[in-house]
Amino acid sequence: MIDSSSQLMERATRKMRSSVGLLAAVSLCLYSASSAGRTFQIDYDSDCFRKDGDRFHYISGSIHYSRVPRYYWKDRLLKMYMAGLNAIQTYVPWNYHEATPGKYDFTGDRDFEAFLKLSSDIGLLVILRAGPYMCGEWDMGGLPAWLLQKDSIVLRSSDPDYLKSVDRWMSVFLPKIKPFLYQNNGPIIAVQVENEYGSYFACDYDYLRHLLKLFRYYLGDEVVLFTTDGAGERYLKCGSLQGLYATVDFGPGGNVTQSFKAQRYAEPRGPMVNSEFYTGWLDHWGQKHSVIKKEIVAKSLDEILALGANVNMYMFEGGTNFGYWNGANSPYRPQPTSYDYDAPLSEAGDPTDKYFSIREVIGKYKKLPVGPVLPATPKFAYGLIQVKKLQSVAELVDSLSFSGPVKSVYPLTFVEMKQYFGYMLYRNTLPINCTEATPLASPQNGVHDRAYVTVDGVFQGILERNKITSINITGRAGSQLDILVENMGRINYGKDIHDSKGLVTNLTLASNILTGWIIYSLNIDEAVTNGHLKKPQELQKLTAPAEVKVPSFYLGAFVIPNGIPDLPQDTYLKFPGWSKGQVWINGFNLGRYWPARGPQITLYVPAHILSTSAVNNITVLELEKAPCGGELNAPCAVEFVDAPLLNGTAAYTNPANRLFKKKHSWHE
Repeated sequence: MIDSSSQLMERATRKMRSSVGLLAAVSLCLYSASSAGRTFQIDYDSDCFRKDGDRFHYISGSIHYSRVPRYYWKDRLLKMYMAGLNAIQTYVPWNYHEATPGKYDFTGDRDFEAFLKLSSDIGLLVILRAGPYMCGEWDMGGLPAWLLQKDSIVLRSSDPDYLKSVDRWMSVFLPKIKPFLYQNNGPIIAVQVENEYGSYFACDYDYLRHLLKLFRYYLGDEVVLFTTDGAGERYLKCGSLQGLYATVDFGPGGNVTQSFKAQRYAEPRGPMVNSEFYTGWLDHWGQKHSVIKKEIVAKSLDEILALGANVNMYMFEGGTNFGYWNGANSPYRPQPTSYDYDAPLSEAGDPTDKYFSIREVIGKYKKLPVGPVLPATPKFAYGLIQVKKLQSVAELVDSLSFSGPVKSVYPLTFVEMKQYFGYMLYRNTLPINCTEATPLASPQNGVHDRAYVTVDGVFQGILERNKITSINITGRAGSQLDILVENMGRINYGKDIHDSKGLVTNLTLASNILTGWIIYSLNIDEAVTNGHLKKPQELQKLTAPAEVKVPSFYLGAFVIPNGIPDLPQDTYLKFPGWSKGQVWINGFNLGRYWPARGPQITLYVPAHILSTSAVNNITVLELEKAPCGGELNAPCAVEFVDAPLLNGTAAYTNPANRLFKKKHSWHE
C-alpha cells in the first residue's frame, strides 16, 4: 500500500475534492501492480501518474486523425512510436462527425475507433481531447456551424440551447470511446474536457460542471479527466474545476520551472503536465511560414523531461486542412491548407532534423525502440498538366445549386441557407445607372469573408473582410449583379467563434440599400464528384480561353503509367501564375491555394487519391485570374513537383514553352 486509509482521507479533505468520482480514482491509485485489472490514476502524494500501480510518465505527440488520410495513419503512428513516444494525443472535431444536425459519420477517414485500435496495436497509449470545443486551428474550433441557426446562442456556456446539442452529441460519441479506456483494456489513459476554457470570455463554471457530470455519466469514475490552459494563473482561474485535473501548455525557449509553477496554482500536488509543448507554430495567409529551431525545441524538451514531467508535443505530425476545414484567428486571419506546423514529422509525414533531435533527447530518459526509423515516403514530380477552361461559376449556377434559387428581400447568411462551407452566389440587378464608377459597399464590414463581384459577367472587383469594404462598379440599370462569396474558414479561438458567413449585413450601391436578392446555395463538391460540371467526352470541345478574370472552372486529366514500379507516389501541386482558388483531384477536395498571397505555394497530394488504372481528373476553381488566354493566348497549366514550398510567394512564370515540350495526354 502507498498510504493508509486515514491519510488518504486527510489528503482528500485538505484538497477540498468534492467529487466522489475523483476520490474513487485517487483511491484506486493505492493498489499495487499485482492488483487485478488495469489501472491508470493520479498519485498526489508522489506527484506522478501510476499505470497498473507503477510510477509512469508519458512522452506524447499530437496527431490529428482528421488531418491525415486513413491510408497513412499506420505510417505516421509507427514513426511516432520509433521516435520513443509512448503515447499520442488527438482532438475529436465534433463538426467533422456531425456536419448536419443528427447525421453522424464515423466511416473512412472519420473512423476514429479504427484510429484508436491502430494506436493500441502499435503500442501507443492515447490522450483523447474529446471537446466539445477543441480550437486546433480547425473551422470554428470543431463546433458545428449549424449551432448558429439560433443567432442568440452563447457557445461554450450553460446556454440551454447549446447544452442540448452538446448532450445529444456526447450521448452518441462518449459511449463509442468507453470500450477504448485503459481500464477496459483500451489505449485511452486520459480524456480532456473542453479546451483552454480559461482563455474564453464566458468563465461559466456551471458549464464545466455540466460537462464533468456528463463525462462521468458515460465514462465512469475511473478515467482520468483533465483540462488544459495557458501557463498563467489568469487562465487557470476560469479554466480549472475541482474534479478535473488541471494541466498547462507552453512552448520552448522559456523558463520551464516557472511555467510549471503556474500549474501548481490549481494543482498543488500531482504530476506536472505540459499538454501542448509547441514544436512549431501555426501559419496565416499573407505571413511567413512559422519556424522554430530544432535546438530550442530540444533544449526545452530536455529540461521538461529532466524535471520528471509529462509532456505532449504539439504538433508531432501536423497534417493538412483538406477541403474547407481550416480555421482563422481574430482579427480575421484565415489559416492556409497546410498544417505542417514545422513539426518533427512534416505535412507528408517525413522525419525531419527536428524529429531526430527530439528522438536523441528522449533516448536520454528511456530506451528507444529497436530498429530503423521509417524513411520518408517517396515523392514524384508528374510535371506540367494542361487544363482548359470550362465556364464561369455564374454560367454553371444551375448545375451547382441543386436546391435552386431562394428569393429574399435582404441577403441570407450561409447558415440561414443551411449551407455551412464553400461558396454561395448572391444575384441582384442594378437599380440605377452606374455609367460612372459607383461605390458598392459593405458599410458594416459584413462580407464574410471574400466576395468576387461581376456585372453582366464583367469583373468589377473584390470585397474582403476587414480589408476592402467598398469598390467602384459600372453598369446600366437592370444589369445583372453577381457576388460570389467565399467562406474562408471560421474563427476557431477567442470570443469571436460565433462567426457567421456570407453577406451578413446589407450592401449599399451609392447611398441605396440593395434589396430583392436571389441566392444560390452551391454544392460544388458534389457537382465535381458526380461529374455534373462536364462529361469527360465533352472535354475536347473546350477551347483555350480569352483572358479570364471571373470565378471559373478549369478541367484537366493525366495518366500515371502502370508499368512503373511504386507509382503512384505522393506529390505536390503547384500553381504557376494562378491567383487563388480551390482544387479537386479525382473528386477529392485538396483545399485552397493562394500563391499570390502565400506563404503556402504547393498543396500536398497524398498518393492514395491517385490512380494508375484510370485517368486522373483535375478540377480547378480559379476565383480571380488564371495565367492563360490574353494576347499571347497562353495555355493553362498546373504542375506536380516532388518537394513542398511553404514559405514564399510565386512570381508569374509563363509555362507555355515548357508545356509544349512535355507530352501529357488530354483525355476525352
